[in-house]
Amino acid sequence: MIITCGIDVGSSSVKVAVIASPEGSGRKREGAELLSTHVERIRRRDQRQVIQKAFEEALAQAKLKEEALSYVATTGEGELVDFRVGHFYGMTAHARGALFLQPEARAILDVGALHARAIGCDAQARVLAYRMTSQCASGTGQFLENIARYLGVTLEEVGPLSLQGDRAEKVSGICAVLAETDVINMVSRGLTLPNILRGIHESMAGRFAKLVRKLDVTRGVLLVTGGLASDIGLLERTRTALVEVDLDDLRVEAHPLSIHAGAIGSALWGAYRHERLRELGERAA
Repeated sequence: MIITCGIDVGSSSVKVAVIASPEGSGRKREGAELLSTHVERIRRRDQRQVIQKAFEEALAQAKLKEEALSYVATTGEGELVDFRVGHFYGMTAHARGALFLQPEARAILDVGALHARAIGCDAQARVLAYRMTSQCASGTGQFLENIARYLGVTLEEVGPLSLQGDRAEKVSGICAVLAETDVINMVSRGLTLPNILRGIHESMAGRFAKLVRKLDVTRGVLLVTGGLASDIGLLERTRTALVEVDLDDLRVEAHPLSIHAGAIGSALWGAYRHERLRELGERAA
């Protein structure tokens, strides 16, 4: 077995995954086993210290020493990981991680703290197309976290509250600042939190649906990854938004480990690259 570690360094959290995969299992890494995962929020701490802590926690959960690792792969802001062996683009890592979690996935919606991106892939995790949100943060995790903080609720409460809304209060989908101003006005008018949050989710989901529509993926599973994959209200509004753009046959799903997709994918690609490098070395010898 080849044991590898993937580290996804995001703007708000660090995710780590440790995986064991059979030698010679190729790009698909069939038979790979997830040994451990760990997520650590940065929360204004030194990023390198957070990375080290998350790495050590994941190894401890897997009951392994660092020496047991054949390859340490990064994605995201991987340059902060001094002990990495290799680095993989975020879209490539998320596509591979998504297929590990849901083999039927042919599209991925990665909703991170600062951006959202839609990725189309094939059964080999090759990225076929992608689209990203603009620089505006109104469709991101950081935006939703700011809104939740202002409304006095936790991110975990946002999804269930949104599902209680009976009508969506319209907010700006163009600018995060305008959207936050809309929310302030709504609160001052006494509008309910569920309806405000449903409106925010509808605005975000509308933007996501436009991204996915440009992928030319009409069937299979759209797996939501990233920090907002656990937001059940956002998932429900995304399902509705896809129907509105004629993507009825694309099933929106999330996985309990969706937040770790990037880390899982980079660990899997790390194993594949490790084998390829070893093969090249043997041929050269």
